Amino acid sequence: MPVRAAALYGTLGSLVLTGLTGLPSAPVHALDGRAEARGVTLAAQRAAARGIDFDDCPAVEGLAAPVECGTVSVPLDYARPNGKHINLTVSRARATGGGAARQGAVVFNPGGPGGNGMFYPLLARLPQWRHIADAYDLIGYAPRGVGRSAPLTCVNPSRFAKGPTEAPEHPSVAYKKKQIEKARAYARSCARRNGADLRHFTSLNNARDLDVLRAALGEKKLTYMGASYGTYFGALYASLFPTHVRRMVFDSIVNPDPRKVWYGNNLDQSAAFERRFGDWRRWVARHHAVYRLGRTAKEVYASYEKANHALERHPAGGTVGPAQLQGAFLKAGYSDSHWARDAYALSAYLEGDDRPLVALAGPGGDGRSPENENAVYTTVECNDSPWPRSWSLWDRDNTRLAERAPFETWSNAFMNLPCAFWQGPRQRPLDIHVGRKSGLPHTLLLAAERDAATPYKGALELQKRLEGSSLVTERGAGTHGIGGGPNACVNRYLETYLLTGEVPARRVYCAPRAEPRATTN
Repeated sequence: MPVRAAALYGTLGSLVLTGLTGLPSAPVHALDGRAEARGVTLAAQRAAARGIDFDDCPAVEGLAAPVECGTVSVPLDYARPNGKHINLTVSRARATGGGAARQGAVVFNPGGPGGNGMFYPLLARLPQWRHIADAYDLIGYAPRGVGRSAPLTCVNPSRFAKGPTEAPEHPSVAYKKKQIEKARAYARSCARRNGADLRHFTSLNNARDLDVLRAALGEKKLTYMGASYGTYFGALYASLFPTHVRRMVFDSIVNPDPRKVWYGNNLDQSAAFERRFGDWRRWVARHHAVYRLGRTAKEVYASYEKANHALERHPAGGTVGPAQLQGAFLKAGYSDSHWARDAYALSAYLEGDDRPLVALAGPGGDGRSPENENAVYTTVECNDSPWPRSWSLWDRDNTRLAERAPFETWSNAFMNLPCAFWQGPRQRPLDIHVGRKSGLPHTLLLAAERDAATPYKGALELQKRLEGSSLVTERGAGTHGIGGGPNACVNRYLETYLLTGEVPARRVYCAPRAEPRATTN
């Protein structure tokens, strides 16, 4: 799932990340996991004895007191727990309730792959998290490869994602050839820059790291909340360590079917973004009096295409071309909190003022964080599973899909194309099935029906695979990451579960949040 587009988790920023034909019938490489299991046990024992020395956070984290920071050491390769170790950065806001109210620590992951959860303790400041923050230490962390946790890099950050660039919805043969060479070069560069270490950045190792973090925090059992990609390796954790789980929340759920990880999931995601882009266009059309972009969804799309063609000829601010426009408007698929801002920027641009669009879609920062996020995203997804090697299969599947879902299909395909040329062994995705006899307690699933980044059928699939799980659905909504947001109904179920362990019926439904207001600022 593309980490290039940020969604809102509650009211603070988080990431995300991401079945047609073309998957190989057999894995390139499979691990039985027994050596790794022994390595996790040893690493967790050592982490429990060592603990985490929390202190003031380094300035680079942007986390002021009372948030504290520390590190936990994990093996790079769990089959060799006495070999090379890497440090994961960890953040903490202590429980504010104190005494008998305290229930331990809750660990959070915002998604990705490539998402950095160090911000999580800041949620303690928000009213919808107050009772949870009273009872729990809020624990954020940067998974392996992310931020300062043994960071991965695949290309020079100063040259990463510079605009303006193209984003054709129906690319030519010549354009496809350029993207193939670009993907091949990116895969080579990742291998060259990171060497033999690269193969150890996987979802299974993220799940193993989570158990070492649990032990380092002094927790006998893990209380965990994962959003987006965090639900996938959270589900892996539940499968690998069911008796180590206290409570688990899965918010905006990746489809864990091994036949979908990751090639099929990205195709499903592209189709879902088309639907959600249509939701945005219909909303804009209802507010034609404000934005003057069209009275129908079709007319709004024509306005978007008019801007797209104009940017091909004359990039806004010299940096915003069609790809930057598409990348910015992709965020509307993650959260309807972006809808008004996007509509205003498009309206202003078409009326001759490109400043809001440049502010929305132009480059920001030095590129290190986006390049790191993309490197981790690509590495984890490419390592996790076999990908089709044949370009003809990619071309066939995405050409077919782009006929009905042109908005995101080819951009998503080209983003993932390095996996066709990835070097080193890939794993067979774990076929997750966790029964009640495993010792896994009741878990809570949260999902929005029209989520584009993690389509709703992923939540239905995970519920089938985790016995005793309850699914809370936000009807008719599509924001990615719904726990702790503006929907009071969703938040009641979340809070009740984390504070008491009580789950609702197997499936319950919440009315959608209110649609955003049409504003011009």
